[in-house]
Amino acid sequence: MPALLTAVEKDTLREILNIGLARAADSFALVAQGRVLLTIPEVLIVAVDEMLDLARSYGSQHFLVQSDIRGDFNGATLLAFSAEHIQRLSEVCLRQKAPASLEISEMQRSLLLEVSNILTGALVTQLANLLKVAVYGAPPTTPGTDLAASLQPLITAEGAGMQPLVFTVMTHFQDSTYHVELPLLLFFDRPTFERMLGMIRSEEFKRMSHLR
Repeated sequence: MPALLTAVEKDTLREILNIGLARAADSFALVAQGRVLLTIPEVLIVAVDEMLDLARSYGSQHFLVQSDIRGDFNGATLLAFSAEHIQRLSEVCLRQKAPASLEISEMQRSLLLEVSNILTGALVTQLANLLKVAVYGAPPTTPGTDLAASLQPLITAEGAGMQPLVFTVMTHFQDSTYHVELPLLLFFDRPTFERMLGMIRSEEFKRMSHLR
């Protein structure tokens, strides 16, 4: 079962991650060639046995980018790009009129890896700064196009117990009609997740005025 969070704790976690994304927006803007706003409107804490059903709800085919989280934390991020996501990102960031397809060019592939680098790096850095630990994201890999199949090794790994956190990352491109909602799955092992919750629940953390 997933760890229980109060509504306030869930809002706090979302705010922590939104701060990380705000710092990533400048880097993303260089890729998009214009101002970019990044927000996380929703955070879901998902039981492992519900994870595959959730994955299937996103659809059977995505271009997947995975980054392992190493150091004092153990985890991974998995970003799922649908054909429509790739089409919109190509139009905004590459100024290319591209078909909605998972058959992508090398330039498109590089773009998706860079998007994953920016988002993963921002979130991991924000959490590391708050928890005062040494942690980093490994170079991204592309495990395939079947989201459910790619999740299987993560949720059945030895030491069981990756705790899925599921975010919808909303990207808004200024001076454009484009909004892209990207499913971002962030996995931590249970000791890391419990440590994060302990930090959120601590009196010291509650006194941090910049996160109120």
